[in-house]
Amino acid sequence: MKKGTRSPDPKGNRTRPYAQAIGRNAVDGRGFYLYHGAVEEAEKAGESTMTRDGIVAELFRLQDKDYALLQAKIIPAVPADRIIGVRTPALRALARRLYNGKDTEAFLSCLPHPYFDEDQLHAFVISLEKDFGKCVAEVDAFLPFVDNWATCDQLSPKAFQKEPEKLLPHIHAWLRSGKTYTVRFAIGMLMQHFLGENFDISYADSVASVRSEEYYVNMMIAWYFATALAKQYDLILPYLEEKRLEDWVHNKAIQKSVESYRITEEQKAYLKTLKVRRSR
Repeated sequence: MKKGTRSPDPKGNRTRPYAQAIGRNAVDGRGFYLYHGAVEEAEKAGESTMTRDGIVAELFRLQDKDYALLQAKIIPAVPADRIIGVRTPALRALARRLYNGKDTEAFLSCLPHPYFDEDQLHAFVISLEKDFGKCVAEVDAFLPFVDNWATCDQLSPKAFQKEPEKLLPHIHAWLRSGKTYTVRFAIGMLMQHFLGENFDISYADSVASVRSEEYYVNMMIAWYFATALAKQYDLILPYLEEKRLEDWVHNKAIQKSVESYRITEEQKAYLKTLKVRRSR
């Protein structure tokens, strides 16, 4: 991209030259104008630093290239050139700053985000939302764009903790979506909010009925039942004794349970006897 050209906008619009917006010109490998001092420069000028350009510039200022390489290895679904490499504590701090600012809505509406770190930041901002109705609307808008396990699992809204009874209809809708990370998120919400005093056996039935060829869905089902065994052992054990899960999920749930410190040695010994031998 030549100096003075316009940077691409995620929604397909043409924007004013980023160099004009921040006073200096620099371009990253994906064609986005960057300047690592953009946030400081905008603050000195009394301008908002939470524009999309300002946010991306701040993310690159916080970049840890070694961490980016690590993330690329453990999140294979995300192309390496989408990963900036910002560590979670820094993202959470930026999310709090963005949530308390005036440009939050503009950032949340700018979907899809070109960078993985923007997706992470988006998840952390939504998680701070206290109003249940607004939070659900933001989650519904964001979930179709979630394309990896890390962003999915980082999305943990505080509003859902306060009013779990309102959450159930939405969880059931997400379970029926057929979309990998929307289904994974739904199971995660049942695991997070409905395995304690709010538990009902019908919720476990809903998870057990999910059938998928997607690794990240099946892994979450296994994780759910391993956690459920730790919290509701007597009620959940029949799902394994009666082989109500697919073989891979069944064995993975047992493996995770055996690795857990919340399961007794006697329980672990019995669970090992329930493993299914899979034909090669």
